Amino acid sequence: MPITLVLADDHPLILDGLETLLKAEKDFTVLARCSTGAETVEAVRDHNPDILVLDIRLPEIDGFGVLRQLEKAKLPTRVVILTAALDEDALVKVIALGVRGVVLKEMAPRLLVRAIRMVHEGGQWLEKRSSARALETMVLRNGWLRQASTILTPRELAIVRAIANGRRNKEIAEQLKIAEGTVKVHLHTIYQKLGVDSRLALMLYARENAIA
Repeated sequence: MPITLVLADDHPLILDGLETLLKAEKDFTVLARCSTGAETVEAVRDHNPDILVLDIRLPEIDGFGVLRQLEKAKLPTRVVILTAALDEDALVKVIALGVRGVVLKEMAPRLLVRAIRMVHEGGQWLEKRSSARALETMVLRNGWLRQASTILTPRELAIVRAIANGRRNKEIAEQLKIAEGTVKVHLHTIYQKLGVDSRLALMLYARENAIA
């Protein structure tokens, strides 16, 4: 059985190169090529490929949006990110969204072929220079979330997230359907539990730990 592929990149020359490279592999079949995020989601839904080769920077819906839609639809397609650059935070996000492969465009084309085969077989291929740091960051953040869930009540955690997103007390009260004075009481308790002394300190603390 061939490995079926959908390719997504907003640069026609890169799409041409990818298609030529991958069609040269006898066990690869390219089902569709896409230049926007919306096209990509539609193509994956229509063709149900084994592998989606995805650039993060796409018009209409970016790569993160594509990943979220595919995750929501519970589609079985595995994803290999092919991108010019991916910082640590972005790598954490794509790993959390289920991406199994990350290849930089500066790498040798044969490495993309190897990554596709490895991901298709159930393995993982991550860009080595930043993946270790990203995985460590993810573990730390998940650890903080687990710790926070034991210290804070679900309502307090919701308020921390709202503060991290810059919401005012009135907006938080409306969102949670509680009195504005109740939000202030919760904030006082949160400050004590987390050892912070101001709204700004809480916002910075939450953002540093990716609570948003």
